[in-house]
Amino acid sequence: MTLLKKYQVAAPRYTSYPTVPYWETGAFQESEWLEGLGPSFASLNGEDGISLYIHLPFCERLCTYCGCNKYITVNHDHEIPYINTILEEWRLYLEYFPERPRIREVHLGGGTPTFFSPANLTRLLNAIFETADVLPGAEHSFEGHPNNTTAEHMQALYDLGFRRMSLGIQDLDVNVQTIINRIQPFENVRRCVEEARCIGYTSINFDLIYGLPLQTLKSIKSTFIQCMHLLPERISFYSYAHVPWIKGNGQRLFSEKDLPAGDEKRALYEMGKSILENYFYTEIGMDHFTLPDDSLFKAAENGSLHRNFMGYTDHRTSLLIGLGVSAISDTGNAYTQNEKSLAAYQEKVRQGKLPVFRGHMLTKEDLRLRGHILNLMCRFETSWNRQDTECDAITEGLQRLQEMEHDGLVDVEPGKVTVTQKGKPYIRNICMAFDARLWRNVPQTELFSNAV
Repeated sequence: MTLLKKYQVAAPRYTSYPTVPYWETGAFQESEWLEGLGPSFASLNGEDGISLYIHLPFCERLCTYCGCNKYITVNHDHEIPYINTILEEWRLYLEYFPERPRIREVHLGGGTPTFFSPANLTRLLNAIFETADVLPGAEHSFEGHPNNTTAEHMQALYDLGFRRMSLGIQDLDVNVQTIINRIQPFENVRRCVEEARCIGYTSINFDLIYGLPLQTLKSIKSTFIQCMHLLPERISFYSYAHVPWIKGNGQRLFSEKDLPAGDEKRALYEMGKSILENYFYTEIGMDHFTLPDDSLFKAAENGSLHRNFMGYTDHRTSLLIGLGVSAISDTGNAYTQNEKSLAAYQEKVRQGKLPVFRGHMLTKEDLRLRGHILNLMCRFETSWNRQDTECDAITEGLQRLQEMEHDGLVDVEPGKVTVTQKGKPYIRNICMAFDARLWRNVPQTELFSNAV
């Protein structure tokens, strides 16, 4: 059996531990969380500042590969009411914070943040920044669609301190774009990149996906060669997550027979990775590649690379506040998620309540395992002390790694695990060895996409 077939199992992506399906939502008490929110904020705000994620969910067209929480509409009258709700949600948080927030980073995600007009984005962010201290060197980023991200959008956000932009490219082959309902000519991508660099953006990311319907080695190669003409500082090269049982009819507009799988799918990844390496990109974490002068590369080199619900960041913060429908917050010892229905989210805020509908309080074991999984995701290694070896979950995780060590995916030494070069494509499987909650309650239905 090849390694690919052996480790081709469903696995989480580990933007958190425990992963969302394993939150103990029944035991979560919102009153307890709210009581601890102020003290948690006070202890973490002064340390590194906070991260702020703002979910802007509207899109004008449905991309059929997409797993995000989004609302499809061409009615831009939604913009101002939604912004007003976000600002009211932020004011509710400010009532619980015992001091003025210190913002380390802001990320605008979606949906399509550039669905919103430059003027409305400016109003939203100015209102937040007026109530907080933006730290020197703060990193602000936004996700853009090449078809509707204008120079006016980029200039307005640049004037507010944004220096990073992420473009959802996915694939440049017209047959692939057609079947996933995301037609975006390369010239639109080129225009965005050239205008952003002219304005002064210093870090541009392209999101690319392998395993999409109708993809071939020829189409992937063509996509990467075109992207290399622009040399974005970062490339996120993801495996397509085919989860129609979660995302409904959108991902059922094509069938499994249209999807490359197994060795064929892996060959797409290897083709893209080979081209990236030829252009001097370095793999710095799961699915992420950077050029040597990018801040993520430097963070990986100096050990400050961090991962949270926003993905990889070059600043470590222990407090993440998510604003907007379905947004997730990490308040140090707890996770919460906002209402996933737009109407329910807006109604709860209108009632003067934080729009949380579920959460999880982290146990001591959760915190310990989260640290090890985070180390593996960010540094491809982790180490432990005597207290860790007295933890059953760590001992069991090390036992699960024995076969992976035999397969050459990890090196296990006394007090340390290191992911080998051969093991990097299997990082989700390696992290899963320490996922005590998953192993204690192995899912009987489909929860996650395949690991590789």
